[in-house]
Amino acid sequence: MSGDAVAPTPPQGPSSGGPMRRLRDAAVRLDRATPPTRERAIDGLRATAISGIVLGHWMVAALVVWQDGGLRGSSPLPALPWIGPIGWGVQLLALFFLVGGYVAARSRGSADYPAWLTARVYRLGRPVVLVMALWGVLVGVLPLLGVPQVTVRTGAVLVLQPLWFIGVFLVITALTKVLLAADRRFGAAAALIPLAVVGLIDLARFGPWGAAVPVGIGYVNAIPAWMFAFQLGISWAHGRLRRPLAVALLIVGAVGLLVLVTRLGYPAAPIGYPGAERSNLNPPSLFVPVLAMAQIGVAVLLRDRLDRLLRRPLPWAGIAVLNMNALTVFCWHLTALFVVSAVGAAVWGVVPGLTSVPDSGGWLLARVPWILLFAVVLAPLSAALHRFERPWSGTLLGSWPVRAAVGAAATGYAGAMIILL
Repeated sequence: MSGDAVAPTPPQGPSSGGPMRRLRDAAVRLDRATPPTRERAIDGLRATAISGIVLGHWMVAALVVWQDGGLRGSSPLPALPWIGPIGWGVQLLALFFLVGGYVAARSRGSADYPAWLTARVYRLGRPVVLVMALWGVLVGVLPLLGVPQVTVRTGAVLVLQPLWFIGVFLVITALTKVLLAADRRFGAAAALIPLAVVGLIDLARFGPWGAAVPVGIGYVNAIPAWMFAFQLGISWAHGRLRRPLAVALLIVGAVGLLVLVTRLGYPAAPIGYPGAERSNLNPPSLFVPVLAMAQIGVAVLLRDRLDRLLRRPLPWAGIAVLNMNALTVFCWHLTALFVVSAVGAAVWGVVPGLTSVPDSGGWLLARVPWILLFAVVLAPLSAALHRFERPWSGTLLGSWPVRAAVGAAATGYAGAMIILL
């Protein structure tokens, strides 16, 4: 009541008002601003997938100084094959496709399909065009600044490699209407269709008559291998991917991985590396949807626990910030690796864990602090560029002349890659 005395504010300690207090206050504000209908666990899975992909690339994508002073791509996987299975818990692209299918099913609703699809294409395409445009400029400028041509080529190819994923995601997203119809007709069993396609292609590639099969046939798997997870995401959104099916997916996926690796000659590493005779990812093999089974099973089973965790302000703030920057982080994380490696090579030459040959466990230990530096470089890049995931009107890229220049630079990069590859 109005006559009550106001209690004095208690004295605050030295930490009051410090960085941690401000961080907690910001997290609480973000938590309160989040709509109660927001499915936090789904955002958590997307952020987990992006984090795993980035950390995996930073750990196994090494740029090594050669005798001519240039940087070339390498990997610790040939010398340390035992780290291959560790990638099963880090190569989480399948979760990104799972979440993509889930979100597509939820957002599609009764919206006009062409308008819905156009909005998603622009949303996915803007960050890709921007990174390609910058590298289109760098390919021409860096040699003029004295950067060895081989280093420029290595960086340009390195940055291009993961961008295929956005293209595949766009193609599958464009098929959402068909995949929704398949889910209505067959339920979760619709995912068996792309799985069967991948299995048949692998049988042709690696079966008794494999020598007579064209080498490029494996790339037919590029769409169905990832469509498997996207289709299950649609079923999950419609309530058809429940715990019993998740347990079955986990068991079948885990057993399937062991059979593929120990009995059928599939590499243990989920990704390829320079000099490898065979890759599970380029082109995609049956390993991809089988690994997806296990990962999706775990994701579904842990959804409720993850949701409870993300009801706490601090964990949710981290996930929310990463989700707001997800595509930017994905598109620029290898640029951060290149920048640190190129500067390190120019200043110090061969640096343990950075530009040295990745041939021992000691290299892995030495890599850890460099990963932290990659993150330090990536953070301001993401902060500066994430706004361009949204429409460019009202930004530096809003005018048509600037957009035309960005498009020309991106096209130049694409042309340079065709020549270099």
